[in-house]
Amino acid sequence: MAIVNRKIVLASRPEGMVSESDFRLEEEEVRELEDGEVLLHTLYLSVDPYMRGRMSDRKSYADPVGIGEVMTGEIVTRVEQSRNAKYQAGDVVAARLGWQEYAISDGAGLRKIDPSSAPISTALNVLGMIGATAYFGLLDVCKAKEGDTVVVSGAAGAVGSVVGQIAKIKGCRVVGTTGSDEKLKWITEELGFDAGINYKTSESLIKDLARHCPDGINCYFDNVGGPVTDAVFPLLALNSHIAICGQISMYNATKAELGPRFLWNLIPNRATIKGFLVFDYYDRFPEAMKDLTEWLLSGKIKYQENVIEGLENAPKAFIGLFHGENTGKQLVHVSD
Repeated sequence: MAIVNRKIVLASRPEGMVSESDFRLEEEEVRELEDGEVLLHTLYLSVDPYMRGRMSDRKSYADPVGIGEVMTGEIVTRVEQSRNAKYQAGDVVAARLGWQEYAISDGAGLRKIDPSSAPISTALNVLGMIGATAYFGLLDVCKAKEGDTVVVSGAAGAVGSVVGQIAKIKGCRVVGTTGSDEKLKWITEELGFDAGINYKTSESLIKDLARHCPDGINCYFDNVGGPVTDAVFPLLALNSHIAICGQISMYNATKAELGPRFLWNLIPNRATIKGFLVFDYYDRFPEAMKDLTEWLLSGKIKYQENVIEGLENAPKAFIGLFHGENTGKQLVHVSD
């Protein structure tokens, strides 16, 4: 019997906030495998804020998704059929093959997963790109060390929640910003953050940050940009470091917001600000995975997943990221 693949493709380039009409669900028959190939059946797919940039045609660090092409993204998938000696039917792997139920691969870029060591979904979370982003962004870019005060924006998100926990493991004081009191409770009571701020209800972000960071901010891990970041810069400590991981507050903006011109704060504090991509650290992923696995299995790192059922609901899950609907990692469950 022929296998039918369902896939979500980009139907149009959004202007402003992305909508479900920018995507289209298509079906196609899966072709026969050639020598060296494997047929993969998606179990979970990841939706992440960076994908919004790939929907635009402006120049960036990666080529945009073409109109009619499968939406980009990472998946955890099972080998259904194999004509590749390195993989057998039943193997579970992570791959960057996008929003689709089935995919054919020549084996390049596949990462084998051991289902007995941790839930397979963690390969899209703390034991995958998310965890590596947090690990290298905090320890290499922010250069966090014992005794530092670390501020994390988007602290209840997939990356931010791991950043804060690694900072605590390293002996830092950690303050996070979130968009709800429920998320605030999670990061402080469950994850061990020293303090948190609901940026939506704060009357003065800079005053609240100053209260929780009396000795200044040594490290700032930025996932959101906007007013939260504006409030951080006047509070930077001497020789502080800022890692720019994401700017989700501006991904759907149609024009640039006029904000404070804060770069002068870098001068007296000799602060360093650096944008980074986790792919720059690909050759060091084993180092991060070793530590992250140890911390996860020992209970030093906790995680939460928000799972939506069905490939057809991937656009809805993705759009929810920009409305703060997820706590922790947002996943789509495609098949068992």
